[in-house]
Amino acid sequence: MSSVNDKRDVLVQLETPNLIPERDLGQIPVLQAQHLGIDFGGLTAVDDFNIAMGRTEISGLIGPNGAGKTTIFNLLTNVYRPTRGTVLLDGYDTAGKSVTEVNHMGIARTFQNIRLFSQMTVEENVLVGFGHSMKSNLLTDVFRLPGHWRQEAEFHDKALELLDIFDMRKYADAKAGNLPYGAQRRLEILRALATGPKVLLPDEPAAGMNPAETEELMENIRRIRDEFRIAILLIEHDMGLVMGVCEVVGVLDYGRIIAKGTPEEIQNDPKVIEAYLGKQGVN
Repeated sequence: MSSVNDKRDVLVQLETPNLIPERDLGQIPVLQAQHLGIDFGGLTAVDDFNIAMGRTEISGLIGPNGAGKTTIFNLLTNVYRPTRGTVLLDGYDTAGKSVTEVNHMGIARTFQNIRLFSQMTVEENVLVGFGHSMKSNLLTDVFRLPGHWRQEAEFHDKALELLDIFDMRKYADAKAGNLPYGAQRRLEILRALATGPKVLLPDEPAAGMNPAETEELMENIRRIRDEFRIAILLIEHDMGLVMGVCEVVGVLDYGRIIAKGTPEEIQNDPKVIEAYLGKQGVN
């Protein structure tokens, strides 16, 4: 069986319309959506969305603006409650869970519009992500007993280790709002990783990055998958990034998946060329 470090693994067709990397067979899909849909008034925004992700899979979701991509992320994280369908995280139904509870179950995301704490330092933003992992003890914290300092030192080291992924340790004490746009995007990913997810959902992670930064991001996405052994489902308009790093690509149009396959299959699919790639071009 192929190693997780392979750039591309053999994809296996499941009995459902889903593909999954061969290396992840024999394990419960870490994220499943079954016939997921949502209506806003009389408008169907997403309909019959299905996915089953292997535990170390990198997948992409593409489509024209307004196709419903971010709405799907909102459904997967319970920001929106679906009109129909089911979301399973590690085999557990997320129905009725709050956004925070779903995050604690193991799903983390970033946003199109950056949502950092701009007046806090870079390290402090990462520490926010570690929040639910920290043990609070009123007596220890109020009187600054040894346990308080041990925990503070432990999470300081963990934050710096995460910052090293994107070579951002040098910015640890800088205000997050003073970082260049691309660096703020990277910090959002690191803060999401600090929550200890099983599934990471980056929304437009390459937005505002130059070609060199995008190439570096591609390598770091693989590195994150390999080191943390998590699944990554990304939304992205940069076709070079999507086709270069994703094993499976789904194409959304008017709230429905119109094609799903390997990057090579997607680039040659007539429906995709007509609906999306033909308009945008592949970098």
